[in-house]
Amino acid sequence: MISQQLSLLAKGHAQSYLRVGQIGIEKESLRTDPQANIAQSDHPSELGATLTHPFITTDYSESLLEFVTPPLPDSGQALAFLDDIHRFVYPRIGEESLWPGSMPPRLAGEQSIRIAHYGSSNLGQMKEVYRRGLGYRYGKTMQVIAGIHVNLSIDEAFWPRWQALKDDQSELRDFIDQQYFIQIRNLQRVGWLIPYLFGASPVVDETFRHAGAGRLAEFDRHTRIAEDATSLRLGDIGYTNHRENEIGIKACYTSLPEYVHCLASAISTPYQPYEEIGVCVDGVYRQLNANILQIENEYYSNVRPKQITQENEKPTHALLHRGVRYVEIRSLDLNPFSARGVEQEQLDFIELLFLYCLLADDGSIDRRQREEIDVNAYEVSHHGRRAGLELRLDGESVPLTQWGESIFSEMRQLAELLDKPNYIAALDRYEPALRDPDETLSARILKEMRLKSSTYLELIHGYAKTYQAATQPLASEREAEFMCIATESLAKQKQIEAADSLSFADFLSEYFAR
Repeated sequence: MISQQLSLLAKGHAQSYLRVGQIGIEKESLRTDPQANIAQSDHPSELGATLTHPFITTDYSESLLEFVTPPLPDSGQALAFLDDIHRFVYPRIGEESLWPGSMPPRLAGEQSIRIAHYGSSNLGQMKEVYRRGLGYRYGKTMQVIAGIHVNLSIDEAFWPRWQALKDDQSELRDFIDQQYFIQIRNLQRVGWLIPYLFGASPVVDETFRHAGAGRLAEFDRHTRIAEDATSLRLGDIGYTNHRENEIGIKACYTSLPEYVHCLASAISTPYQPYEEIGVCVDGVYRQLNANILQIENEYYSNVRPKQITQENEKPTHALLHRGVRYVEIRSLDLNPFSARGVEQEQLDFIELLFLYCLLADDGSIDRRQREEIDVNAYEVSHHGRRAGLELRLDGESVPLTQWGESIFSEMRQLAELLDKPNYIAALDRYEPALRDPDETLSARILKEMRLKSSTYLELIHGYAKTYQAATQPLASEREAEFMCIATESLAKQKQIEAADSLSFADFLSEYFAR
């Protein structure tokens, strides 16, 4: 199938237009104290207001920083921007460090995980109550696992040329949405490659007491391990909707309208166990509602179609009204061997995989294939480095190595047609890992722990201190620019708080009625 698509590209001289239009990076990282405990301090005010700062915010926890680059023309610029954020943040967190691992540092129970606070506005309260609901529904511990999200779009100049070559007569906007959903389905089918190559969470600290962690083996007296795992973050102790099969919240990726319908139904359908939690109890909100999903973001998926939202707009409405703007790939663990959490060659590989998945098989995902995708994700996350591991493909078992080499072969054909040496270099670097699991990122972590006789905490904390000590200050003009953004964000939050005219209950009612 890929050969036909490549021939079509070449015949229409469209390969020079097939490229990433913009790329952005979102990186989560916990603040820790000097003893590698999760930080208990407030988000530093010098960094700005988490509600309104465009680049520095928090995710679930007050200590879980999230760095967001703007969409930029290439990954090198995105990495440089991410580096600048780090250089601005480090001097403003005192003796604390940024934890460079996906799995958390030392925790003192769920009480040590402070839910992020976004001020007194209705919007800020909504963000905080949503997170409180996640804690009631799934537990707080899962919520402080960190990762990297990569946001990618196709260059706009490609679409009309590709539509003409495909002899498609639909509206261009509909064609683009259709093509992005082909890409998303294929990213789900072959997405197991990302945790296999770049999974970096085969171990957890002993204080990580989430459901399922008790089944892990003892690496040392302070560390628990799944010997063949690549990414426990993506496994059944990490980011999953554990009840999705039970309560039927599997998102449908057949088309944009069906995807939106699935999520909208989940957001509006009550679920009895969540009703038992209660919504507002003794005047305190425990969750936004008692439905299957509080809001769209609660549905954990390794890949999402995205559109930029306008003020207080629902993500599903933004998608339905303006179509898919970019795709969010959410399956990268933090790379603890990189000060920024991700390397250039990793991003080169992700970009090529992103483009490849646009051209690969465009078949829909039926129930059996959905089950295969889930099984493959579990197997690679928990047993990816097991010798002879087989995955499920079209109803049959196939060796991971064989399937991976087939994908790499087709990706190489695409890289050669695009004449992108950096893509070819990424393939050359990571292909040996298909035949030798010891070349994977997860294996490297275990190797270093054994060579250094270190616990998980000791290894990751060591890298945290090294990166902090090696960080160079920002140029004065860039420093002033970030300080101005922080100051503006604080003023903007105050404006939002002052402009509120509705009670929080009325605000929520109006939001969900839209």
